[in-house]
Amino acid sequence: MIIHRNMLRQRTRSVPSGERSRQDEMAECTRGVSKMMRHLKLVSVLFALTVLALPGLAQAAVLAKVDISSQRMHVFVDGELVYDWKISSARQGYYTPRGAYRPTALKVMHYSKKYDNSPMPHSIFFRGGYAIHGTGYVKQLGRPASHGCIRLHPSNAAALYSLVQTYGARNTKIVIQN
Repeated sequence: MIIHRNMLRQRTRSVPSGERSRQDEMAECTRGVSKMMRHLKLVSVLFALTVLALPGLAQAAVLAKVDISSQRMHVFVDGELVYDWKISSARQGYYTPRGAYRPTALKVMHYSKKYDNSPMPHSIFFRGGYAIHGTGYVKQLGRPASHGCIRLHPSNAAALYSLVQTYGARNTKIVIQN
């Protein structure tokens, strides 16, 4: 080790022409590190700007807002209202859960195991056995009539089902409020 240090001292003291000195190597290394740090700062700023822009992108592309008090569903795609439909939610003695949900399952045709094998076309399940689905009882739309699910006109259920399939369950949000 002593010899090595001495060799380094000699090397830094007398440098033949055409060879780089230790100070030159260190200066070049420092410039390289500075350049790398500038690039790192730039990447950090770009990353931060991207993350700040993401909340808008992270919002659901499809938003189905259910208003229990008015018995209506408003469907938004990319923040724009595209549908306004009558619904039927839970009648007296039953309950429709409130809150914000993501679809958990989609079934083109489901038959209720709990309520006499009742057909539930274009079912979008959002909490356990609760779903948004089509109904044959279209005359009851606009007033509470279900066992807790959210009923839609069959063609409206098919349209919503198609939107969820197109945009994906992860990009769909279901909000149920009074």
